[in-house]
Amino acid sequence: MAVSAAGRIPSTASSRDPESDGHLFLKLFALLAGLAVGAMIPIGVWLAASAQDARHDAKVAAARAAAVAPAGTAATLGMGATTSAAGTRPSASFAGIAPANADALAMQHKAYQAALPAAPAGPVARVHLVVRQQVISIAPGIRYDAWTFGGSVPAPVIHVRRGQRVVVTLTNRAPMPHSVDFHAAQIAPNVAFADVMPNASKTFSFVAKVPGVFMYHCGTAPAFMHIANGMYGAIVVEPKHMPPAQRQYVLVASEWYLDAPGEKAAAGLDLTKAEQMTPDWVTWNGYAAQYKTHPLTAEPGQTIRFWVVDAGPSLNTEFHVVGTVLKRAWLNADLVDAPQHDIQTAVVPAGGGGVFDVTIPEKGIFPFVSHSFASVMMGQVGLLNVGNVPGTMSH
Repeated sequence: MAVSAAGRIPSTASSRDPESDGHLFLKLFALLAGLAVGAMIPIGVWLAASAQDARHDAKVAAARAAAVAPAGTAATLGMGATTSAAGTRPSASFAGIAPANADALAMQHKAYQAALPAAPAGPVARVHLVVRQQVISIAPGIRYDAWTFGGSVPAPVIHVRRGQRVVVTLTNRAPMPHSVDFHAAQIAPNVAFADVMPNASKTFSFVAKVPGVFMYHCGTAPAFMHIANGMYGAIVVEPKHMPPAQRQYVLVASEWYLDAPGEKAAAGLDLTKAEQMTPDWVTWNGYAAQYKTHPLTAEPGQTIRFWVVDAGPSLNTEFHVVGTVLKRAWLNADLVDAPQHDIQTAVVPAGGGGVFDVTIPEKGIFPFVSHSFASVMMGQVGLLNVGNVPGTMSH
């Protein structure tokens, strides 16, 4: 038996290789670390999903609180909309739902006046908009608890001449703050477009320097909700020299996102549907297919001018008149430069406008649509009856 230099006999334990022990320890550590990482991955995914749900739930809760909060409280400052009953998921689609007597209701409905009103004479155009919350019809038998300017959706068409001073008075008869933002104005928005508290009024003015057709809407945060609830309209700023047109119509495109069918009780805004851009109805001038039942009219050989605004809040409009071409197209409502000619379809972006002339030489029924045909299926279709011909048409 060997003896150590110190004269002691080494034990069995002291004869192990320290390097082997180190390797064994490292292998055990690597195994345990791998198991820990594998366990943490699903936990991390779960935590991230939970955080996302919590953020969405907090946003929904804030919106609900704002919808019922007393006027003037902190919750009403920038919020105030209903949301889907499920909160984090959109309600079912209510597209196309209609009562049995939908055709009769469509005939009884008084169509929104699409004809361009006259511009006021003189150097000043005065506009008074009163904000209210009220139930309106958006399709035959379908009601919606809307927020409105001037008692209608869209709001009344404003027609002014280039160079006129537009004096706007906003009176708020709703239970939460509102405002009005004019795309035609060149003015400090933090001053002119500031919120108006319930039961208060404010007045501001601007000179309509740029010709075209522009959107105006509530700008109170979040403007997305205020627009989706119906707070939008069109202002036409007409230049001194335009090619003549015998008929002029204003069309405002928009979407409706419903948290209920709207038949038995008025629907409200489904915030989740709106965020996901999955509308139940898409309309010209606030009511689905109203100009199929009550067509716009013209005579053969007349030039018909369409002033088109897309109020959104999110979808574009691909404007198209079936059976003809757009003889003149002022894209983006640019009335300063020369128009394009003989356009088949023109894009009007959300928040934008366009001016389009057609001249139809013969009698007939000519649908006007967004050529994004999902929108047609949800109500964004109307008819132009040229020459008072009988019958109707689907497209």
